[in-house]
Amino acid sequence: MEFPKNLKYTRDHEWALVEGKEMTIGITEYAAEKLGDVVYVDLPEEGDSVDQGGTFGAVESVKAVSDLYSPITGTVKEINGSLADSPEVINEDPYGEAWMIKVELDDENELEELLTAEEYARYIAESGDEDEEE
Repeated sequence: MEFPKNLKYTRDHEWALVEGKEMTIGITEYAAEKLGDVVYVDLPEEGDSVDQGGTFGAVESVKAVSDLYSPITGTVKEINGSLADSPEVINEDPYGEAWMIKVELDDENELEELLTAEEYARYIAESGDEDEEE
């Protein structure tokens, strides 16, 4: 399983690419595998505010509906509209084409609460369910 080192992670299985004051957010490969085949994505509107730890949308798969949680507080600057027509991209390319939203950060200090790739991998391993459904 892949956890790119240039990304930050949450315990809710979102990833974040930080570029200056902008953050691109999606769900991790681990989350995509656990969800199974994604069939629908509900994302916020551009201009909406998101709060760190608060929900910003949902992903529906053949198994379940899961909320999406924002890694930081900020304003949604862009959404990945192509996911509405092709939600399966989340399973195929979770760290690339399947980005979900881009957010302008309100408080860069919140970044300190995010996990590195190594910390996230350790978190997954310690949760004890890495191989639960394989």
